[in-house]
Amino acid sequence: MQRPRTQTLTLVALLAGGALSLLTLDAGGAPKPSGLYGQVRRGPITPVCTAEQPCDAPAPGVTLVFSRAGRELGRTVTREDGTYRIRLVPGVYGVSRALKTTRPVEPQTARVRLGRFARVDFSIDTGIR
Repeated sequence: MQRPRTQTLTLVALLAGGALSLLTLDAGGAPKPSGLYGQVRRGPITPVCTAEQPCDAPAPGVTLVFSRAGRELGRTVTREDGTYRIRLVPGVYGVSRALKTTRPVEPQTARVRLGRFARVDFSIDTGIR
């Protein structure tokens, strides 16, 4: 005898910082994701910058950590070209690198808007002078 197949529908409420986040829906009624994307660059990469040579370069392999109220809510690692993309619920996030002993990223905060991906590029000062 065959058992009937059951389907389970699970609804998940997105909680961040103790508040329920609302989702926008696309034309088909599906939730529109939100988050951030962009590029992380490091520089200067040489002691003297000249017009013929770039003064900065993509930063591959950097782990970006996104947090609110001291709680980590997401992390992503940059690709070879320094680009990243991460889904996050709307809100303002503190942004740091996973390795706390290294130089910080700038800017150190980013805002995620409801139902859209925003471009935020980060830079890392190498300290070369």
